[in-house]
Order: sequence, then C-alpha cells, then structure tokens
Amino acid sequence: MGPHGVEEKSMLEILVKCNPADLTTFMKNSPYIFLDDEIPRNQISALPSIYFCRAVIQRTMHPWERDALLVRKSFQEKPPLYNLLIELACTRTSDEFLGARKAFQCLYSESVEEFVAVKVQGFQRRLLVALVSTYRYEGMRIDEAAIKLECQKLARAIKTDHRNEIENDDEVLRILTTRSKHHLKTIHKCYKEDYDSNLEEDLDDIQILRDTVNCLCAPPIYFSKILDTAMSICPAVQEMEALTRVIVTRTDVDMKDIAAEFDRKYGATLIERIEAAALGNYRDFLVALVKRGMAN
Repeated sequence: MGPHGVEEKSMLEILVKCNPADLTTFMKNSPYIFLDDEIPRNQISALPSIYFCRAVIQRTMHPWERDALLVRKSFQEKPPLYNLLIELACTRTSDEFLGARKAFQCLYSESVEEFVAVKVQGFQRRLLVALVSTYRYEGMRIDEAAIKLECQKLARAIKTDHRNEIENDDEVLRILTTRSKHHLKTIHKCYKEDYDSNLEEDLDDIQILRDTVNCLCAPPIYFSKILDTAMSICPAVQEMEALTRVIVTRTDVDMKDIAAEFDRKYGATLIERIEAAALGNYRDFLVALVKRGMAN
C-alpha cells in the first residue's frame, strides 16, 4: 500500500494501459493521489519512491501543462538546461508546443519567449528565442533546389573552423529555426551524401547547435544518449529526472525507434539497462511504459 491508501501495483497497471487522452481524466478523478500537481514537502520522506511518484505525476499531466513546467525547469537548474528547452521546442509538433506556450502563459502570466529572452544573451538568446517562437510547417512538401543551396550554406559556415562565424551566421539561424522537420531531415541526408560526415558530428564543439540538429533531424539518437547518460554509474538527480522525462513523454510517440537506437548503440537493451539502474515500482513502471511503446 502506498501513501493515501493507494495500491501502487494496481495504479501502475492502470496508468500503463491508459491511452494519453484518458490520463488527465484519471488525474482529475483521483484528487487523493494528486495534490495540485505537486508532492507536498512534508510527505516526501514517507513515499517509497520519489522517482516513482514523479513519474506517475508526469504520466498523468496534460502534455501542454507538463511541457510548460519543463520549460520553466530548464532555467531553474545551474547551469541552465539549454538541451531541455531545445528538446521541448524541437521534438514536439508545432501544435503541441503551441499548446505548451499557451499553458505557460496561463501558469506564469508571461510568454515563453520573454521568459527565455531575459535569461540568456548573445547567440544563445537568438537561437533559443527563435526556436520557441516558430510554428513550423508540418507537411511533406520540400524545395529540392533550396535543400541543395542550404546544405552548401551550412557546410560553408561549419567548415570555416571559426565558432564565431557559424554563431553569427544569420542563414544558419534561419534554416534551423524556420524550416520544416522534413525539409531539415532532407538537408541532413544531403549533407551526409555530399560531405561524407554527419551534420551533428561536424557541430560537435557547439553543443547547443548539435542538440538542435539531433532533436530536429534524429530524435532517437538524441534521446538514446540522454537515457544512456541517465543510467550511468552514480547518476546525478538531474540525470535520473531525465530518465523519467524521456520514458514518460516518448512512450506514445517514438519509443520503438528510441529503444532500437539504444540497443544498436550501447550494446544492451533499453529494458535491461533500466532493470539494472532503477528499483521497485519505479523500475517496473518505466519497463512497462517502454514495453507499451515498443508494442505500438
């Protein structure tokens, strides 16, 4: 029996089987489990697994509200988690992130854009504000001539070997912050064919751009790396929270692709690593969510 008389195994089974549309209804109808989306401070020590409870809360929150809270969290850490903000802006659909921006305004009485703009300066501000502001085209139409030209523009900026050059290149910023994901994935493929290297690898020394490219063009690569880091020996609290976040938010999106990339890259299955890194109901919950995602 968990806190508030909740049988955690039964709750785990219900939450794993629920479709995303049913989860917020479950949360609203279970006020004895969820108190204002937060775990009361005076009850934390009594919980069998704080990570399990946080995973349950994230699983049942409306995705817009959850992402709005994560946007704010990205700047509550020291140093700020630029990759988390990039993840939210670039791996959600345009409508999903627009919903998160609306939720952010309702929760905090300010826009995501102004919140981000006052937290960073210089190139980081230009990139991050542009990423959270854009509403990308989601269709499959692409401009073949523009793809070739923009691939060359990115290559010229990268091959200069001067970090300031690429960070101050307005064309690089325009391409990454306005083009559709399908268009960018085609540029990514073109770059590999023309220059025999991956775009994100050539941006290795500029982590903020590398994360942007991976989140836009190859989310499974980005997420599998986050998961591997989170399950390293003696991970920090921040990294364990990333494990929860990725599993919970990607279960019904692209977990099958993430698990396949993880298995290919790290020599052990994602489920095996979770079973070795987590404990109790928290472990069982994450494993069950991964299995659900792989079955979809």
